[in-house]
Amino acid sequence: MKHYIIAYDITSQKRAYRVRKLLYRYAFGGQKSVLEMFLSKRDLNELIDRLKPLLKKRDRVNIIEICDDILAYGKGDILNYDKGVIII
Repeated sequence: MKHYIIAYDITSQKRAYRVRKLLYRYAFGGQKSVLEMFLSKRDLNELIDRLKPLLKKRDRVNIIEICDDILAYGKGDILNYDKGVIII
């Protein structure tokens, strides 16, 4: 599994709702239109395949893979997640 940040900007509120509903099935955290996910290659491909029909020309979804050595600035701590563990 790899760690991803997914940010989206959808021009239609109706499509944005559908995209948000889909993405929240995979997310473990985030704020508004930026979500964090741990995805296997299979889950990533499935998510992309399910997103494609929801998007129109001016919509944007950025999927960013986070490298293993994360640099964190500020007061927040980096949390280590065990496979299969979701912290709520």
